[in-house]
Amino acid sequence: MTDWIIIISLILGGIGLIIIEIIFVPGTTIVGIGGFLLSGYGIYHSYELYGSGTGHTVLAVSLITGVGLVVYSFKAGHWERFALKQTMEGKVNEGLTSQLTVGMTGVAKSTLRPVGKAEFDNKEYEVTTLGDYVDASTQVEIIKVDSTRVYVKPIIN
Repeated sequence: MTDWIIIISLILGGIGLIIIEIIFVPGTTIVGIGGFLLSGYGIYHSYELYGSGTGHTVLAVSLITGVGLVVYSFKAGHWERFALKQTMEGKVNEGLTSQLTVGMTGVAKSTLRPVGKAEFDNKEYEVTTLGDYVDASTQVEIIKVDSTRVYVKPIIN
């Protein structure tokens, strides 16, 4: 009886890790691989202890259970409360760039690689260089202003 508890625990633990991988940790990570290995070891253990007939049965039941749980959980909507239902509509610097003009000078507040933060008239804006890396605290000048983008270049003394 103890062997069956171990086998069932290994398989259900593996299926649980696979479901966690699908829902919470997208991509192929250690969680999903660990789930497959755990389930695989449980199935291997059933083959080892009880032979191929029982091993085949455990394999089939494990596959049906695993696929069934994943399909049921998605169809029943149990995971809806974890899903992101909102979208971001705003854009960076939206409506703020109207106060900026070409030629204004300011200070890079973060390293611009090529995007970062700069301060103009005591307000911070997200700015972009034309590919240059600019260290923080460097004087910058606005060379172009789009609707949501501010392009700057370093002022070389």
